[in-house]
Amino acid sequence: MIWYPYEQMKTMKKPWKIVDAEGVYLDTGEKRLIDSVSSWWSVIHGYKHPELNQAIISQVEKFSHVMLGGLTHEPVERLSEKLKSWLPGDLDYCFFSDSGSVAVEVALKMALQYYMNRGEVQRTMILALEHAYHGDTFKTMEAGDDEDYHFVLKAYGACPYVKHIPTDTAALEEVFLQYHSQLNCLLVEPLLQGAGGMRMYDIGFLKRARELCDQYGVLLIFDEVATGFGRTGHRFVADQVLPDILVLGKALTGGYMGHAVTVANRTVFDGFYDDNPEHALMHGPTFMGNALACSVALKSIEIFEKQDYMSRIHRIEAVTRREMEGFCDPRVKEVRIMGGCVCVEVKDGAVLKGYQQFAYERGVFSRPFLKYLYAMVPYVIGEEELVQVLRCMREWFAR
Repeated sequence: MIWYPYEQMKTMKKPWKIVDAEGVYLDTGEKRLIDSVSSWWSVIHGYKHPELNQAIISQVEKFSHVMLGGLTHEPVERLSEKLKSWLPGDLDYCFFSDSGSVAVEVALKMALQYYMNRGEVQRTMILALEHAYHGDTFKTMEAGDDEDYHFVLKAYGACPYVKHIPTDTAALEEVFLQYHSQLNCLLVEPLLQGAGGMRMYDIGFLKRARELCDQYGVLLIFDEVATGFGRTGHRFVADQVLPDILVLGKALTGGYMGHAVTVANRTVFDGFYDDNPEHALMHGPTFMGNALACSVALKSIEIFEKQDYMSRIHRIEAVTRREMEGFCDPRVKEVRIMGGCVCVEVKDGAVLKGYQQFAYERGVFSRPFLKYLYAMVPYVIGEEELVQVLRCMREWFAR
């Protein structure tokens, strides 16, 4: 029996079975559905992309995977070099893993050990945001702030090593003033908080965060697992404000397979580069640097560049703003739009009950959660298909 994610298995409805997928469409055999959430925001090129398919086929004919312990291979070397040249600043040192959550765990481990290696053993505290979501492994749950996902942690009581603040500059300054000597990092989903409610905030907060991290010697970590590769309307938010550690996943492989990377700058890397074996980063996911994943990631980045995906994302945002302009309803708290994301937050989550079936009947796959009805479409979506998704959202409130 399959144990499905985020579901009470006793009461969940039967999931739709997908028998084929191509472009922006999922096929159940009876219905073709536009995937309005890009398989949890990862399938940016759509399904069955011929170039991505071929990248995997070509690599699998050589080998699918070899461990990075004592071995290396061309795809992981090429992807590391590509990311080094493609990412801003001196984000040059790539530690690969097999999921976004694990990649954030690695970033947190890097931040803690960086200071332990320096003898600053008092720096045990993480600063994170309210409504944060960084994954479902244990340290990422502690760094997160969403009881709808992480209520199991109540069994342990409050964590003394994590401090949460709102995306408010005054709160940021106050917590740095009080705790700066204990902080090893500030961890944020930059500009767009995904699973915590598609919350959007101003870049001025991040700019001030960078200044304070520099002033007090604290590492700044951007979790761009969801926001990277254009989702916020920026290629990476790291292009606007430079972090010390950047975490990427989801769209890294075009949604073809699980893979992620934690990218550190020279300062962080040098904190581990030592004759002392105890200063090494003792971490090693079995499938880190998987050859198939690296090959498809390289092709995904190539397509992103050569087909000018940033222009596609700006068009998606423009069409979304046009279609949602003037939309209001007494049951709606707020409509938020940023880059390739739109969210309709309702005042009472019960308002969205039945929407998934409503959308299915209109040829759209959607997965609203809590009080949030949202779309994060594949970047290859056509205007007609995008309008179909957005009008479906509006029509729900016009019934």
